[in-house]
Amino acid sequence: MHTTAQAHDVDLLRFTTAGSVDDGKSTLIGRLMYDTKTIFEDQLEAVEASSRKRGDENVNLALLTDGLKAEREQGITIDVAYRYFATPKRKFVIADTPGHIQYTRNMVTGASTANLAIILVDARKGVIEQTRRHTFLATLLRIQNVVVCVNKMDLVDYAEAAFDKVVQDFHDFASKLDIPSTTFIPISALRGDNVVERSASMGWYQGPSLLYHLETVQVGSEANHVDARFPVQHVIRPHSDQWHDFRGYAGQVMGGVFKPGDDVVVLPSGFQSKIKAIHTADGELEEAFWPQSVAITLENEIDISRGDMLVKPQNQPRVGQDLELMVCWFSDTAKLQPRGRYVLRHTTREVKAVVTDVRYKVDIQTLHRVEDDREIGLNDIGRIAVRTAAPLFHDEYRKNRMTGSVILVDEFTNETVAAGMIR
Repeated sequence: MHTTAQAHDVDLLRFTTAGSVDDGKSTLIGRLMYDTKTIFEDQLEAVEASSRKRGDENVNLALLTDGLKAEREQGITIDVAYRYFATPKRKFVIADTPGHIQYTRNMVTGASTANLAIILVDARKGVIEQTRRHTFLATLLRIQNVVVCVNKMDLVDYAEAAFDKVVQDFHDFASKLDIPSTTFIPISALRGDNVVERSASMGWYQGPSLLYHLETVQVGSEANHVDARFPVQHVIRPHSDQWHDFRGYAGQVMGGVFKPGDDVVVLPSGFQSKIKAIHTADGELEEAFWPQSVAITLENEIDISRGDMLVKPQNQPRVGQDLELMVCWFSDTAKLQPRGRYVLRHTTREVKAVVTDVRYKVDIQTLHRVEDDREIGLNDIGRIAVRTAAPLFHDEYRKNRMTGSVILVDEFTNETVAAGMIR
């Protein structure tokens, strides 16, 4: 059994990387993987051979992450790619999202589970529209930690003034946004300055290297350990072959802490009971919290089915059919239809929903509300109102990213057309 202290020794950081097309994201991720010895020798040899073939002066670390051959040949990165690496202090999952403006939806997908966002800025170009777009999305998705990596410092002679200008311009823009923590690091992904090791070329910078910051930054504060939420995913019936005389409710804890003996209320019925035990494949637990997947048994036999939710009597979510959502539109074939009908998926529930109003669209460059153009299409972000066919048990997204998020699905094509955050 791990102690809590041991469990935190090697914990997990999920982070997303964002920047415009040539800001060096792939090179940065390649550098992190290369310098932490995450890649295999044959991978490195293949990349070195590829670099020589292309006539690159240095080993082109970007080729480590641009996995598809066609992608490598065209020199572009598409879709969200998840990369994994580890150091003795922490494990990392990187959501590598494209920089192109038309891939906002990919960044929303990649960043939705992230604890931290790395936003790359080219030291020569400074803060551009894509920087503002990605920063806005990071705050919309309630990412607690933003790291602004000012890349290509080698191309501006490692000048402190170039770095300071980016910091000032970013602060001027981000002052309108709610970012709990912002860190600025001057780097050269190509040469490795301040990525894994501190740079000898920038004596004026006294802060940590990027990897040191990633290893030591506090994470987990965005998990809601106060509001207990357990949506039931599956009912484990009695008299099955595996469990004799057992009736458990399986699912993932999406907030708070559950312990045997706790009083719980079942939504929507309102029936009350006590937790008898919390089961996992490895045995019973003394407590369960996000993101654990468990099976809970209760003292009383209550009629519970998939989509119901176990909560604490004194701490219940909102229950209602009218929701205000910030949505990012995913579909490239259909636009959001006012009065449109969709299937709405929320935790383990699926209900029909109708759009009752399009409030406004967001101009991501200025962050202003656009109220005279409410047509929402691919990659647009806007605020809408929907009414669901049955009540949902929900929280605001800023309180709980799990119970505060929904997806909208086209009921005819089954295409996921939007991700939404409950306001």
